[in-house]
Amino acid sequence: MSVSRRQFLKASAATAAYATGLTLFSATAVFGDDTVLIPHASHYGPFKAVVKNGRFIGVQPLKDIDAMPTKMLTEGVLSRTYHRTRVMYPMVRKSYLENVGGFIHPELRGKEPFVRVSWDVALALTANAVLETVERYDNEAVFSSSYGGWSHAGALRPNVLQGRLFGLIGGCTTTTGDYSGGASQISLPHIIGDMEVYSAQTSWEEIRDNTEVFVWVGVDPTKNNRIEYRVADHQMYPRWEQIRDSGVKSVSINPQQTLTDDTMNAEWVKIIPNTDVALFLAMSYHLVKSNKHDKKYLAKYAVGFDKVEKYLMGEDSNDGFEKTPEWASEITGIPAEKIVEMAELFASKRTQFAGAWSLQRASHGEMTHWAIINFAAIAGKIGKPGEGVGFSWHYGGGGMPQSGGTMPTGLPQGRNPVKTRCPASRITEMLTNPGAPFYRDGQKYNYPRVRMIYNAGVNYLSHQQDTNELIFALRKKVDTIVCQDPWWTASMQYADIVLPATSSLERNDITSGGTYSNDKIYAMRQVIEPVGESLDDFEIFRRLAAVFGVEQSFTEGFSVMQIIERAYKNSSAEMPFEEFWEKGVAPVKVPEEARHWVRHGDFYKDPVKTPLHTASGKIEMYCDAIAAFNIEDCPPMPTWMEPFEYLGNAKEGQLHVVSPHPRMRLHSQMANASIRHIDNIKGREFIFINPEDAAERGITDGDLIEVYNDRGALIGGAKVWDKIMKGVLSIQEGVWLSLDSKGRCNSGAVNILTSSQASSNLSQATAANTCVAWVKKCTDPEGENMAYHPPEVLYSNAVIDITALDIATRSREIKSSAGADMTPGEKLFYNRCTLCHVPREPSDYTKKQWEGITQSMFPRAGLNTDERKTVLDFLFKHAKDAK
Repeated sequence: MSVSRRQFLKASAATAAYATGLTLFSATAVFGDDTVLIPHASHYGPFKAVVKNGRFIGVQPLKDIDAMPTKMLTEGVLSRTYHRTRVMYPMVRKSYLENVGGFIHPELRGKEPFVRVSWDVALALTANAVLETVERYDNEAVFSSSYGGWSHAGALRPNVLQGRLFGLIGGCTTTTGDYSGGASQISLPHIIGDMEVYSAQTSWEEIRDNTEVFVWVGVDPTKNNRIEYRVADHQMYPRWEQIRDSGVKSVSINPQQTLTDDTMNAEWVKIIPNTDVALFLAMSYHLVKSNKHDKKYLAKYAVGFDKVEKYLMGEDSNDGFEKTPEWASEITGIPAEKIVEMAELFASKRTQFAGAWSLQRASHGEMTHWAIINFAAIAGKIGKPGEGVGFSWHYGGGGMPQSGGTMPTGLPQGRNPVKTRCPASRITEMLTNPGAPFYRDGQKYNYPRVRMIYNAGVNYLSHQQDTNELIFALRKKVDTIVCQDPWWTASMQYADIVLPATSSLERNDITSGGTYSNDKIYAMRQVIEPVGESLDDFEIFRRLAAVFGVEQSFTEGFSVMQIIERAYKNSSAEMPFEEFWEKGVAPVKVPEEARHWVRHGDFYKDPVKTPLHTASGKIEMYCDAIAAFNIEDCPPMPTWMEPFEYLGNAKEGQLHVVSPHPRMRLHSQMANASIRHIDNIKGREFIFINPEDAAERGITDGDLIEVYNDRGALIGGAKVWDKIMKGVLSIQEGVWLSLDSKGRCNSGAVNILTSSQASSNLSQATAANTCVAWVKKCTDPEGENMAYHPPEVLYSNAVIDITALDIATRSREIKSSAGADMTPGEKLFYNRCTLCHVPREPSDYTKKQWEGITQSMFPRAGLNTDERKTVLDFLFKHAKDAK
């Protein structure tokens, strides 16, 4: 029997009705006996959920903890909980269910209805798909796209639980790297000895008391600090105001003005996107040419300046022109005299540079942060109080003092027996070219031959570049797609088997905040009963583990509450667990000396005793290790290389499209919440466009516009704005996909336009911000945006004989004794240090690089001195440069 969308929504009317009357309650509100307050925490902040007669009716922020509750917390968490896009039941795509074991019509993914099934059927079909894939190919053919762990703030994230389960049944192919800082996390350990993009920043008090000039290169913490991987408490917001009011001058180098520019009263310097390398090369040239560079600093703290100097002066054998301000002006759009002015200002003042992650999400993205580092070294800045470079000021409360304490952890992923991996942004390339070779960080790999995708808590159809290319690959190259999530995202709608997970409000968990301060632990207590038939991720994977016969190994006999209590007691919190669970938050002490910590400060004080974890122990302005890789598109020092597309080589009428992180979302999370209407235009994502560009195309504010290139097209709403430079469009990433009959995204999802080309063969990272497109007024939109509506659902009386699949017998053949033969150091590493993203392999880094990475990893894992030595011995034995 077929059921229409209207009938389906009516069937869940009780759920939808909960959304009415949701309220933000003040911290002093008084409630009746029928109302309870339950502590919880999210990416958007900690809060007390207001629950009346079992219904979630509002949010009460924690005024003494959260410095700035945002609408994502006060309205978004509320509206999305009971949204019409909640997945109410396990579902299977119609053709897949009708043809199990036969031709399942993958070309219909994203087009046809789903059929409601029981959990037993959904899990049996999932297990059968895994078994068939392994039996026909091997475990390598099963791909986990669940790399990120951003689905919610808790310790029991689906990506971790999935990794744990698959490790017990022979493993699977995973991703490596990520979208956020994929290029620099590979290059910077060679250059300055740490990933830097995920590293703590100098204490804010050092900036307030010592910095004279703060340089924001594409950075916008006022916007991006609104969310966090764990729990955002927004404590840097009042501190930024103190820094501003202390007299620190801010200079913002950016194609558009930002919220931070407004907050900090920053001077805006417009720059053509993807040309920052040319700017910093020219500023370096000016200091060297005018003899204003710090020769003593360079001699003591850096290597390779002689080669860099030759390149700047045009004496390099491969490049015979000087990197003058006039040369850079033609590329960047910044007047030469302004380049000179900035170079002299930054060199003469106590200057802190902040570089955004977005800078390296570009063609040759590895060059940008490196160019900033080299300029800072030439000016003699790195490691001094209130000076230097930092690449995570915009994230996780960067600048807050660090407790150095141990945070609670859930279940470890353990060791993955399968070692094949795919760089996070290269999923389409992997599917299209199975077995093809690729290089990453100087090593050769081959793309795995993937036939099945298991996707838990990730909306990869939102974050993967060149969406049309990905959809084509999903319909041509993959036998089964399983997707596990609370909402009908595009990824869910393009799946074969849909497993409805609860939101974090419907489960118990534990978490902490912030990424760098690590000064609070939060209880995530269950607020409401699961919506529909959804199950929490732990329960889904526990049931799958039972189907595969590995339940005991998966749970180790612990319940969720036992895991939470154990995690808390292993942390640095001092409050008794019972009191913590009741109050919802436990503080972790921050030592006084943390308030005066300077990034790279120990290196500056004594580079012999505390060297950087690079091959030379110094800043590698020219890197011999990268030179030895002999990578054509990633030279061994910052070099200007023309991007594969930008305004300097664009076709007539094309504009550069930048895709910053959104203001009212966490990537694609909150896209379905009511707060989207704050910025949406006619139900679609807004697009910033310069008044001159708009006038030339007959576009006025509020018009629907079509942005298009050879990769795809989208429809969005025009916001005509004089704070974005001419020639640039800004479209926030994270919108849910909805294609009209012409293949245009009627919602405004920017990755329909972006290229899947890698930044370089060093990192294989995304180049999403290297993108040009045409824009015109849209005169033929096709109805409303359907991205935030569920697909058609059918109800069927068909009986599936799951016993005939013989899951139990077949499962015995693929079980893995994943931990039986591990050495003590190996066991500690995989059980205590692999609780976040996909576990890194020991061979990913050199011994010195592991020394740098583990400085922040070990404290969070709670390892004592002997345990740290044991893990390091294991890592050194298997490191990239192990003999």
